[in-house]
Amino acid sequence: MNVLLIGSGGREHAFAWKISQSKLVDKFYIAPGNPGTEQHGTNVKLNILNFDEVATFVKEHQVSMIVVGPEEPLVRGIYDYFKNHSELKFVKVIGPSKAGAQLEGSKDFAKQFMMRHQIPTATYQTFTKDTLYKGFQFLDTLKPPYVLKADGLAAGKGVLILNNVDEAKRELAVMLSEAKFGDAGNKVVIEEFMKGVECSVFVLTDGKNYKILPTAKDYKRVGEGDTGLNTGGMGAVSPVPFADDVFLKKVEERIIKPTISGLEKEQIVYKGFIYVGLMNVNGDPKVVEYNCRMGDPETQVVLPRIKSDLIELFETLETQTLDTKSIEIDPHACVTVVMVSGGYPGNYQKNKVIHGLDEVKESIVFHAGTRREDNRLLTAGGRVCCITSLGDDMHEALKKSYQNIQHIYFDDFYYRRDIGFDLR
Repeated sequence: MNVLLIGSGGREHAFAWKISQSKLVDKFYIAPGNPGTEQHGTNVKLNILNFDEVATFVKEHQVSMIVVGPEEPLVRGIYDYFKNHSELKFVKVIGPSKAGAQLEGSKDFAKQFMMRHQIPTATYQTFTKDTLYKGFQFLDTLKPPYVLKADGLAAGKGVLILNNVDEAKRELAVMLSEAKFGDAGNKVVIEEFMKGVECSVFVLTDGKNYKILPTAKDYKRVGEGDTGLNTGGMGAVSPVPFADDVFLKKVEERIIKPTISGLEKEQIVYKGFIYVGLMNVNGDPKVVEYNCRMGDPETQVVLPRIKSDLIELFETLETQTLDTKSIEIDPHACVTVVMVSGGYPGNYQKNKVIHGLDEVKESIVFHAGTRREDNRLLTAGGRVCCITSLGDDMHEALKKSYQNIQHIYFDDFYYRRDIGFDLR
């Protein structure tokens, strides 16, 4: 079959690497892709948010499956667009419907969904510009730190964790009255802070059946020891040592099963990935957030541990026969360390020449923010590349990644030297 992968980051390079290994794929396209994805298929320049443009390409190139990497096309309804298209409704779209994508697209929707289905999460209330002063009163009932979340998509920047109640009130006012996060902040969820250790569990579902994928933990803070500003992710490890069989059984019974059955009960079409961000609170899992797609950079450590043919699994989603397949997981540990541009996540420069990728051995380099010009590979984003390695354990995998980073150079690069520090 002909397959189109949508997206352009490190997550999509990992998907491209994995999908290209499938025996079921004839022609493979990535829109818009990056210099890393072009090693595995054909990059095509498409506006992925212009569904008419995507549909024209799908029709002209006889694409029968679309794998959606990022959240925005899903939240905007790419699944529904194709299912309602008179000529292209046969195309398999790997990702939830617009209604299902609201698990990520609206924090308030996700919280209400969890309340309806008794899924453990933090206590919360949602406020608008008109209920700002009630928000102030709710903050006064909480203990620090205070968690404020913009309701909609805010490019990973819509969550604030503040230690001072007066500062929290000021930020709430700025979010609601001054549109700090644009339309994404028209509603703000304030929730109780959960103290514990985070990890991520990923689920592939056809809306009825599900498969649990390898666990992962990513490192969001730019500074070592989990200090400094939040980023899109400075590295990730899989598996997570504390997420043992006992913990994962709790996750499955208390969170995954009621999530899937809740979607079914509410007749929400969901054929794709659910990312469950969890907090381990004294051995009990609570949901921090849902995402309607795979995480980044967690995808870069989850997919290398899946031995099964990904497209073969995707084929079953349309017919809700995922239960007829099994997923083979590599027992090796996998880690990724992200090399970023100096200054990230604040101001940083682009167009720095990247050297040394051809010297990397025993690791995979997934491109996140790169571009090619005149046969030179240049930086094109804050997160530039992810050095991913498998090993008998996390320590061996990390050793490979850190050794290979020594071969790579671009001006003013930075990476965390302590990925996995809290799991050792």
